[in-house]
Amino acid sequence: MQWCLIGWKLLLKHTAPNALHNSSARYDAPKCDEDTRVEVTRELMEWIEDRGGPQRLLCMTGAAGSGKSALQQSIAERCAKGNILGAACFISAGDPSRSGAFTIVPTIAYQLGLNHPFLQHTIAGAVKHNPLIFSQSLKTQMDVLVVRPFESLRRSKQSDISTFPYAILIDGLDECTGEPSTAADSKHVNTRCNAEDRQAELLAAIKNSLLDSDLPFRIFIASRPEWAIRTALGTGGSFHKLAYHVQLSDKYDATEDMRRYLQRRFRDIGLKIGQPHWFTEGNIETLVRAASGQFVYVATVFKYVSERRASPVHRLKTVLNWTPDQGQVVKPFEVLDMLYTNILLNAKEAYEAIDTHHGRDFLLLFRIYQLDAMGWLLSLFNPKFGHRIANAVLDLESNALEILTLDLRSLVYLKENELSTSCLAVYHKSLYDFMDQASRARELYIPKARVYTHLVKCCMERIIELPEIEIRT
Repeated sequence: MQWCLIGWKLLLKHTAPNALHNSSARYDAPKCDEDTRVEVTRELMEWIEDRGGPQRLLCMTGAAGSGKSALQQSIAERCAKGNILGAACFISAGDPSRSGAFTIVPTIAYQLGLNHPFLQHTIAGAVKHNPLIFSQSLKTQMDVLVVRPFESLRRSKQSDISTFPYAILIDGLDECTGEPSTAADSKHVNTRCNAEDRQAELLAAIKNSLLDSDLPFRIFIASRPEWAIRTALGTGGSFHKLAYHVQLSDKYDATEDMRRYLQRRFRDIGLKIGQPHWFTEGNIETLVRAASGQFVYVATVFKYVSERRASPVHRLKTVLNWTPDQGQVVKPFEVLDMLYTNILLNAKEAYEAIDTHHGRDFLLLFRIYQLDAMGWLLSLFNPKFGHRIANAVLDLESNALEILTLDLRSLVYLKENELSTSCLAVYHKSLYDFMDQASRARELYIPKARVYTHLVKCCMERIIELPEIEIRT
């Protein structure tokens, strides 16, 4: 039993707790309102519950902001309530603990093992026998940690396999990176393998291990239609005719759902402020039209309008003033980019108007945190004092990040990292897409080279001024 415990503990070290559907790190994760996305939710659940269906893989693709993660969260909760959720893994490029490909299979194996003590015992034994499994190929991991243990469970006849939770959900395939998620992984994994290659490797592992076996799992993958999933689903691809494909952006019109979403949220605000008629149906129609099918737009508008420190009436008028006139033709992301631009510019003006912030470049500082460049700076110093020294190098207050993001809480939130300090997290990856593309961010765009040049310059200045700073060698 002791050796089994050792193997299970080693597995836990390589899982991504933040990727679970009920993780505290994903508290208040976006999900569908009760009377929204009804048609597509029904289709997804009917597919999952049809265990005799010929296609055991469902791929849902859709553009950024189309509501894929909210749908996955809703489906995960329904499956959990119905005791059919075997495992769920929510990948996020904005969270390093759940962005790497090499945490996905262990995270799935961990959740499957919780459903039966014999399966848990077998998985732990496989890890104890081969502790380097986490640095081996994703297919090998899938075979060793999922396929073989489950086949052992079936042969043991210690469980009625027909009642075993069988739904496996993977959200955000396009956000899976090629980088290892832990320092231990980086010793063995080729870190130069790019994200697309890792995504393709994961899809191949699912095909060659889970689908080519006769395991009872039904697998639901959600992703933007990027290269890896697009190639797999296309003619000649490994999933062509094998997967049930739901093209979210093309098949389902979310207009009515977004209308109901805003109506419910705005009515709730009206109850809180004692002004039930603070908005009009015309306001709702303007915002829904501006969203152009992107749920992230109306979700961001709601977060912005409902900011506690501001008047929702005033903020709604502000957003409506940013919205293009009726009849004006806009590009798919133009209105969302306009919303991001104006929120950032307003925050910049408020931040730089404070005397104590005089001379600081708000956008440059925000970009430093957005790129997690502070993590790079912290790595230069003794970890025990790293955060305090890093702030000193940049001439920032200890609570600089909280101050910097005071007027950005509709876009970002703060979370605690492994050093027990605050770090930046975004509600939706589309903000990173915006910040990373000069064609979209325009005058707000700050190249990565400028960020790291600024950090190096600050380091050199402080080293000259404060020679007592102890740099780790």
